[in-house]
Order: sequence, then structure tokens, then C-alpha cells
Amino acid sequence: GHRLRVLVESNQAPGGRQLPQDAPRAIKAFGSAGWEYINRYGANPDIFARVAVKSRNHAMNNPYALFTKPLTVDEVMGAPQMYPHLTRLMACPPTCGAAAAIVCSEAFARKHGISNAVEIAAQAMTTDTGASKSDLINLVGADMTRRAVRQVYETAGVGPQDVDVVELHDCFTPNEVISYEGLGLCPEGGAEKFIADGDNTYGGKYVVNPSGGLMSKGHPLGATGLAQCTELVWHLRGQAGQRQVENARIALQHNIGLGGACVVTMYRRA
Repeated sequence: GHRLRVLVESNQAPGGRQLPQDAPRAIKAFGSAGWEYINRYGANPDIFARVAVKSRNHAMNNPYALFTKPLTVDEVMGAPQMYPHLTRLMACPPTCGAAAAIVCSEAFARKHGISNAVEIAAQAMTTDTGASKSDLINLVGADMTRRAVRQVYETAGVGPQDVDVVELHDCFTPNEVISYEGLGLCPEGGAEKFIADGDNTYGGKYVVNPSGGLMSKGHPLGATGLAQCTELVWHLRGQAGQRQVENARIALQHNIGLGGACVVTMYRRA
């Protein structure tokens, strides 16, 4: 927590450049990370707007989503600016909500004739290290994400190429972009092409946040992780309705909290 406060409030940016001071801490943290991403990789500033449009398109098929009205890139880019390269429509709404999951042993599932069970193939939690203060992208969880997902892939014996559907922590769309790379869904610096090729949505390599994500479904904080779990289980069971990811067999969940921890879980159709 102290490390996050010092880095964000001092607005440490590459090359000694200064970022705005007058913003809430979360906006400053994720906004600064997005600013660094664009400057490091030369990405088009509309990259974060394109993610918001994708997420809203997914949410249109989710009856539990808070926002279901479609968006355009121009609408997202033209919304009130909260930070450089970060507008209001690139930020999630903190909301109320609830979710539940029942976890049981394989023996219990067999005993009670549960035929559509979903297996937790692997799970890992990581926390901040010295790497978290190395730059603004790692500050918001990129390094924690890389370390957690590496453990999960190794434990489950599969790689990112085997994943069908992903629910990740998109509290701000810059964090979705950063998490694509942290989870190994695309190469470092490759998120712009990944998005342009449609590899984050239906018909592409993965469907990322079919629920609409935190951006459109809502972000009920403590319930967010279980909401992600619920969504992925529905897809693995073939119960996700109009947003169903066809033949989904392996799902990946990513959830973070700053100052700081990251949890990555892999689910597999049993």
C-alpha cells in the first residue's frame, strides 16, 4: 500500500516526465499505466476505447449487466477525460452485487450424480515484489499477473493457446490491454494487433470478458471474483445463453487488488 501511494502520488513517469496530480488514486494508477503503455509501444490512443466498445457489445447479451447500450469508438474517446488517454467510458462502475459458487470434492460430485461439474485445474496467488515499483505498468499488476499465470499454466499442463474464454480484471480498459500481455494471450507490445485482429472476441482466438467485464457488467468489488467464476462455469457448462462461447472447455480467470495481490484460476470442463 505504501509503495502504491508513493509511486502514484509522485507521478513517476519514464524520462522524468510529470503526470497530472489532481485525480483519485485509482484513476492516477491505471491512467498512468495506460499513458506509459502508449508511450512505450507507440500504440494508437484509441486502443483503450476499442476495448470498451468490445466489452459493451458483449454485455448486450448479458441480462445481468448494468450497461447494455452499444458504444462507438468516437463516443468513448469523446467522453469527459479523467486522465491523459483515459475517459469516463474507459472506467468501470463500482456497483452492488452478489455471486456464489459451490466447491466440492470429485467424490462428492460422483456420489450425487453431478454430471456437468467444472474442475479447478489450477490456481495461484501472487503479491507485490520489488518489480512492482519498476514502472507504472507493473505497478498496476502486470508482474504479479505474469508470475501467477505462469504457475497456473505449469500446474495445469496447458498453455495460453489452449484457453477458450477469459474473464479478467478490467477495472479500467488500460488494465485489460495490459492483462492481455500479462496472461500470455498476445506478445508484449502486441495488444494493438491482437485487438485489431478481433482475437479478444467471438470468432477470434479468445473471448475475453463475455459478461461485459467490470466495464459493463459492473464491479461489485468483493463479489467480482465469484461473479467471474460464475460466468466461466456457465460457459463451460453450455449455459451462457446468447453469449455462449462455442465448445468452451478451458477458462481462465484473473482478478487483482492493488497494494497488492493477483489471483489467476484455470477451470476445465470435467
